[in-house]
Amino acid sequence: MTRLSTPSGPVRGSHLETEGTTIHRFLGIPYAGPPSGASRFRPPVPVVPWTEVLDCLAPGPAAPQNPESPAPPGTEPRRWNEGGCLNLNIWTPGTDAAARPVMVWIHGGAFLVGGNADGMYDGARLAASAGVVLVSVNYRLGALGFLHLADLLGAAYEDSSNLGLLDQLEALRWVRRNIGAFGGDPDNVTVFGESAGAAAVGTLLGMPASEGLFRRAIMQSGTAERFRPPADSARVTSLFLELCGLGTSSARELPALPVEQLLDAQQKLERRIAAESFAVPLPFQPTVGTPSLPAPPLDSIRNGLNGGVDLLIGTNLNEGSFAVEMRPAAAGDPAYPERAAAVLADSGIPATEAPGYASALAQVLKREPSGKELLEAAIADSIYRQPSNRLLATRHLAVENSAAGHTFAYLFTWRSPAMGGKLGACHALDIPFVFRHLDAPEAAFLTRGKAPHALSDAMSGAWAAFARTGRPGVPGLEWPGYGEQRTTMVLDADTRLEDDPRREIREFFEWVRPLPAN
Repeated sequence: MTRLSTPSGPVRGSHLETEGTTIHRFLGIPYAGPPSGASRFRPPVPVVPWTEVLDCLAPGPAAPQNPESPAPPGTEPRRWNEGGCLNLNIWTPGTDAAARPVMVWIHGGAFLVGGNADGMYDGARLAASAGVVLVSVNYRLGALGFLHLADLLGAAYEDSSNLGLLDQLEALRWVRRNIGAFGGDPDNVTVFGESAGAAAVGTLLGMPASEGLFRRAIMQSGTAERFRPPADSARVTSLFLELCGLGTSSARELPALPVEQLLDAQQKLERRIAAESFAVPLPFQPTVGTPSLPAPPLDSIRNGLNGGVDLLIGTNLNEGSFAVEMRPAAAGDPAYPERAAAVLADSGIPATEAPGYASALAQVLKREPSGKELLEAAIADSIYRQPSNRLLATRHLAVENSAAGHTFAYLFTWRSPAMGGKLGACHALDIPFVFRHLDAPEAAFLTRGKAPHALSDAMSGAWAAFARTGRPGVPGLEWPGYGEQRTTMVLDADTRLEDDPRREIREFFEWVRPLPAN
């Protein structure tokens, strides 16, 4: 057992041996007050300090959520609790005053599912191998974290559509106050995440309240563009109320409804939106034009917000393969080119320009793509890769206009052997490489025991080096900044540098959707 005194109160943790190192582990630490009862749909409040020793020997509950369907192989429904979900886990190599780099993980799950206790996010191996303090955070999900109620319930709920992000900011404030007691450096915090977690990171970069809370950011398959304007969020709210059996005149009943009733309506909403989408259904998103997110993140970043934060950002080559391979066939589904055109249209590419996208993809592949390849690539580019490229371009403009942090880019291309290779370098495949869990049961479906351990060593080492110094280079992996040449690290069994990979597709998107000039 390990006992510590922290500014929030005394805690008791456990320890384990991994990677030849003793790691101290503190699980389920509350970082904010219970977000239930009268606090439902309202911003988090700092946790009240405690005086008795708090046992931190087991993970805390996740945020309320429906079971994943279909669930990843080997997973079980998460244990959740509305009042106790705002908690975090910490893994540290030492509780001395060594001031180690701190890495704060924000989990993915489309802002609908996930939890900091998922096996793939166990931070012990990464903390041990890299000498960092690893923190993983829970935050509110779905309607409880992102339902827009400002127009219906008044000023106390004006930021209800951004509560999941406000939870993350409160967790970062807790880290700043307390992490020194766990051997971490509060002035050297890196926030990182994958998928919705990376979208959260991209959005935090554009939130004024985030300034000074982290020094570096890593975005794995993320975007700074996952938000809605208030009118679109209000339409989602109207549909959600209908599924709850309420109308706008009875919206005030929402804070008192059983959480199970909210989850039932949420599941119906998820299914309805999934049936209308050929990509990744995202029913709940932050809302821009609100107190905590007054402007689109890219606009704020372009204007210098968090300009000194170092950024490492990248995508997996086949981000859309799960959505293509796992979506059940439905009567009336159009042909793949029409599905790809619909996906592109959702990202602002007019239907008349869809043939230009197919031509650009053919140039990249040096052959005509199959229908599935076209749809998969359209999903990958619309939701992940081109938003990442636009953030990189925005950062480059910021560098030209002010002193800005370093910027690095990657493209992960190692192909999973699962399903006969159909998934390719799929969404989330990078996670076990970063957390050093290639042999974990949760990774087995994708890695099949064939993942190159040298690539995991390189990636986990690079992520930790970036957290320590702001540069991801490690011995044997020299990694220059993105720069004018758009230099990108291609992460595979044999890593290599490539300038502007898949250039033709980037240029197509820039021609159709140019960024505004400063």
